[in-house]
Amino acid sequence: MNLKQAKELVRSRLSDKRYEHTINVKKMAVKLAKHYGADEEQAALAALLHDAAKEIGKDEMRAIMQAHPEYAEGGEARPTPVWHGVCASILARDEAVLSAIACHSAGKPGMTQLDKILYLADMTSAERDWPGVEKLRKLELKDLNAAMLAALKQTNDFVLSQGKPLDPMSKAAYEDILAHSAQNGENA
Repeated sequence: MNLKQAKELVRSRLSDKRYEHTINVKKMAVKLAKHYGADEEQAALAALLHDAAKEIGKDEMRAIMQAHPEYAEGGEARPTPVWHGVCASILARDEAVLSAIACHSAGKPGMTQLDKILYLADMTSAERDWPGVEKLRKLELKDLNAAMLAALKQTNDFVLSQGKPLDPMSKAAYEDILAHSAQNGENA
């Protein structure tokens, strides 16, 4: 799938508000990819497709995951707010960006540079205005791993404060990045 096809797909599937968010995520992902020397086209494609399944119903998402268990990564057993990422990756069917799309809302251990770029771009896109977003926008341009740790902590703390179940992948992603940062002597 190329960028034009991806843009047409999401334009046809998303509300105006969600489409605007998607375009903002694409802009931030390309900016981060350029900053870190990652593939800008892959970052743009992953960003365009990351919420392709955001506005479909749970029954349809469940059906998509059941039809493609090889890509679903146990998605049905995970909290429903992360299902859209799993389903979007199945719909995208682009090997280069599947991982980034699938883990953009929860993270996972062993995240690639592109995975981290999309995760952060989704959290810091232009329309986001939660407390601390400006600080994260600055940090993500200085240290990708430190930004990921801050972002995952923010997300995990928010989910727990709402009394919702924490996706085990989010906790595992945080611990994995923390361990790798400590091994590499980075400030965590």
